[in-house]
Parts: sequence; structure tokens; C-alpha cells
Amino acid sequence: MEASWAGLLIAVVGVAGTLGAALLTQNRADRTKRMELRAAAEQRREEHGHAEEMLRAEQARQRQLENLERRRACYITLNTSARQYLTAMTNYLHALQRNEDVDTRLADLEAGRLAYRDSYAESQMIAPEAVLRASSTAKKRLNAAYGKLRKYGAAPSDHTAELADLEGEFREEVWPYLGELKQAMRTDLGVDDQ
Repeated sequence: MEASWAGLLIAVVGVAGTLGAALLTQNRADRTKRMELRAAAEQRREEHGHAEEMLRAEQARQRQLENLERRRACYITLNTSARQYLTAMTNYLHALQRNEDVDTRLADLEAGRLAYRDSYAESQMIAPEAVLRASSTAKKRLNAAYGKLRKYGAAPSDHTAELADLEGEFREEVWPYLGELKQAMRTDLGVDDQ
């Protein structure tokens, strides 16, 4: 009987070992699977974080490009209107000196002044400080020239000598400041002068 108990005990230990090995193998497989799932989830989080970081960087770059394009368009308008304003002043001055087509040139001057005023106002909302300083100086010079021209233009025959000197004043006291404004805008846009 002892032999039968020993056989039974060996059979029970064998079955328990087989069942235990299966449970142990399943437990390790489950643990391995959980580790794999955690690693996959961590990798997805890292990839998601990286994708979000890349999206933010792309959005920032896009905003910079849009800002640059907005400033570029503003600067083109400001530069063009400032030069056209001064050209309109010169044309009006010549019309006064020749006493020809004065009303048409005055209308052109006023249209140029208004266009410049609008572009200057836009630049105040967009341009950085360095460009605003150059723009403000150019505006003061343009306005001073306009004031003189309008004062002398009211009675051109009384101010012939002053009118004759005005064109030289425009070249010396206004054009250089428009050049400085243009250079400040080009520098802000990163335009290389080489």
C-alpha cells in the first residue's frame, strides 16, 4: 500500500508541477505582456509629445513668416507712399514755379499726403521700435516740407526765392531721412545689401 501511496503522491506532485508550471508560465507571459503594453503606451506618449512639440514649432514658424510678410507688405506701402508724397510735393513746387496745372498738382499732393498718413498709421501698429524711430523722423521732415510748401504756395509770387530754394531743401532735408527709413525697414526684414 505504501507503494501505491508513493505512486499517488508522485502523480499528485507531477500534476501539481504541471499545473504550477502552466500557471507560472501564464503569469510570466501576462507580466511580459503588461510590460510590453506599458512600453508601447510610453512610446505613444513620447511620440504624441514629440508630434505636439513639432506642431507648436511649425505654428510658431508659420506665425513668424506671416509676421514677416505683414511687415514686408506694410513697409512696401510706407516706402512707396512716402516717396510718392515727396514726389507730389516736388511736382506741386514745379507747378507753382511755372504757374501751370497748379490745382491738379495740389490735388495729387493731397492724395499723396493722405495715402502716406494711412500707411504711416498702419506701420505704427506693425513696425518694431527701430523702424518706428526712422519712420517718425521721416514723417516730421515730410510734414515740415509740406508745411513750407503750402505756406509759400498760398502766394507763390510773393515767395519766388523761397520756392526756388525748396527743391534743394527737399534733397538735403527730406530724401536722406527717407533713405534711412528704407534702410531700417530693409534691416528689419533681413535684406542683405551686399
